[in-house]
Amino acid sequence: MWQAVESHLFILLQTMQHMEEDLQVRWLKLRIKLKEKFGIKPDMNGVLLLIGIQELGQGPQEFSKEQKQDLMHIAVCTILMPSGYYKFDGMDEEGWPHFSQVKALPEHHTFEQENNLKDHALMYFKEQGII
Repeated sequence: MWQAVESHLFILLQTMQHMEEDLQVRWLKLRIKLKEKFGIKPDMNGVLLLIGIQELGQGPQEFSKEQKQDLMHIAVCTILMPSGYYKFDGMDEEGWPHFSQVKALPEHHTFEQENNLKDHALMYFKEQGII
């Protein structure tokens, strides 16, 4: 019996490792594609900033540090909306989108949280026709 359990656990761990490697490969391909398009190979914060700027829809411009944080928040809300974590409330008088949190985010370790964001960002870029 223990051999069967160990065998199933081994297969499960291999599958999880394969899924993790697949995510990292897809993430790297996205970063390379963004480098080709924008001349930079952004990290997670850079990807979120690009999504936020896209969702703001006001084109490239100079943003303050606080505005960049707001743009990254817009990005996180936007990419997590399809999973039901946020809902769009509308635009303010300056044309910035606002969201409400609908359900709590799962409690993960930092690495798992980043992978969750990567996966959602990849879905966003796929929906946008970029990948």
